[in-house]
Amino acid sequence: MPSRSQEGRSATGGVPRHAFREQDAVWAELLAMGEAVVGSLEKSVQAVCEGRIDLIAEVKEEEEETDRREVQIEQECLRILALFEPVASDLRRMATVLKVNRDWERIADLALRVARRVRKLGRKFPDIVAPDSLKELARAVHAHVRASYVALAEIDAAKAREVIAGDQAIDESYRAVRRQLKEQLAAHADQLDGWLLLLNSARNLERVADHATGIAQTVVFLQEGTIIRHTPQG
Repeated sequence: MPSRSQEGRSATGGVPRHAFREQDAVWAELLAMGEAVVGSLEKSVQAVCEGRIDLIAEVKEEEEETDRREVQIEQECLRILALFEPVASDLRRMATVLKVNRDWERIADLALRVARRVRKLGRKFPDIVAPDSLKELARAVHAHVRASYVALAEIDAAKAREVIAGDQAIDESYRAVRRQLKEQLAAHADQLDGWLLLLNSARNLERVADHATGIAQTVVFLQEGTIIRHTPQG
């Protein structure tokens, strides 16, 4: 989406300059929130891959901060829509804020769920270790989310489409992990709850990837004005 100077947009559209400043401010807050969520997810992945349960308290604090930010950003975005009635690319940007704001909040929530299950597994089933396939899935999901953040920050539809294309590989990895964990579950029925914790973690990681893909689809809409959800390319 090509950028225009605040002065130029004000001169051509008759919209107060401060309206564009406020749009820019809420956009910057969305990006800051996204960057924080990517960092929080990284800590959750470290908990899965390295047993860093010491990071779980930080993930929880950051999830609570994300909840606060989500409400604040939504309220500010709705205020801008009501007061200034943006059109064209500015309206798309505000619609993007509302959509992606929710996606970041859900990713933060799922990251906390994954981290908490790591802690519960360690406390109740210390003999069960996350398989390498689950660790690889966790790292792949984190890379997927980070890539969606970069596409959003740069408003780059080409990079966003790469994220969308990469979702299939995440899904395939998830299905492989799920099969492996179900086999372990059947072989170790006495530790049913422990393997279910890992199975649930894998599912939550796959859902994180879905939200990252949703962010990428929204970036395409932002730059091109095209909704590609539920289409062959989306």
